[in-house]
Amino acid sequence: MQSTRPIGIFDSGLGGLTVFKSIAEKLPGYDYIYFGDNSRAPYGNRSFNTIHQYTWECVQWLFGQGCPLIILACNTASAKALRTIQQRDMLNGYANKRVLGVIRPTAEVIGDYSQSGEIGVLGTKGTVQSESYAIEINKFFPDVKVYQQACPLWVPLIENGEYNKPGAEYYIKLYLDQILAQSSSIDTLLLACTHYPLLQDRIKAYLPENIQVVAQGDIVANSLVDYLKRHSEIESNITQNGVKRFFTTTDDTQEFDQHASLFFSAPVKSEYVAI
Repeated sequence: MQSTRPIGIFDSGLGGLTVFKSIAEKLPGYDYIYFGDNSRAPYGNRSFNTIHQYTWECVQWLFGQGCPLIILACNTASAKALRTIQQRDMLNGYANKRVLGVIRPTAEVIGDYSQSGEIGVLGTKGTVQSESYAIEINKFFPDVKVYQQACPLWVPLIENGEYNKPGAEYYIKLYLDQILAQSSSIDTLLLACTHYPLLQDRIKAYLPENIQVVAQGDIVANSLVDYLKRHSEIESNITQNGVKRFFTTTDDTQEFDQHASLFFSAPVKSEYVAI
């Protein structure tokens, strides 16, 4: 089998496939491995230590597959595990490898989307409690006001294929009402979970026309394009055969493939990995 050094894309479940889709469209020639920790998803309500442990285990597995660069396409992992991984776990033996998240590239540009200077962030409980978006956005847009709303039931609805059924409407409207009640001047809603783009059309249906909904896929993909241009030492170490492989920690790969194909907008054939 031909040796590859792919870009690793990690998520706790299926949501990272929405980011992977955008990345693959922007950078189609590279090799990729997508790894979903579906057997332990969702991460959103877990503790800091557990999220870090799970994420680092999966990152190490991706390193073992030859990945020189890994994208944590999961806001919860980016919020609660990335800093520790970058500043502690990778100090020994990982000098030529990189792990990046989705929060910073989003924070760098999200303020430009708002005319009112007031942004609502919709995320998991873990992402919201970390305050990562409020902190990072403030670094780049100190005058922007950030309001946050945890949406703990959205990921389970999406992971279980219930997001497009009538019962999901109640929970979509519930969290939107709660975020909009925080300020009447919010004109931009950030989907700060990579699962949420599957709800995007339904979310828009409950919003006034002046409020825009921003997903992260293209933002992260554009940021990665720029990163690879600026870091030739990493880019040159990634193989380019156009190979895409998918792995999951759930032994029901058929169910994973069925749901993953909806997220990725293309057929997916996965392989099982025990962590």
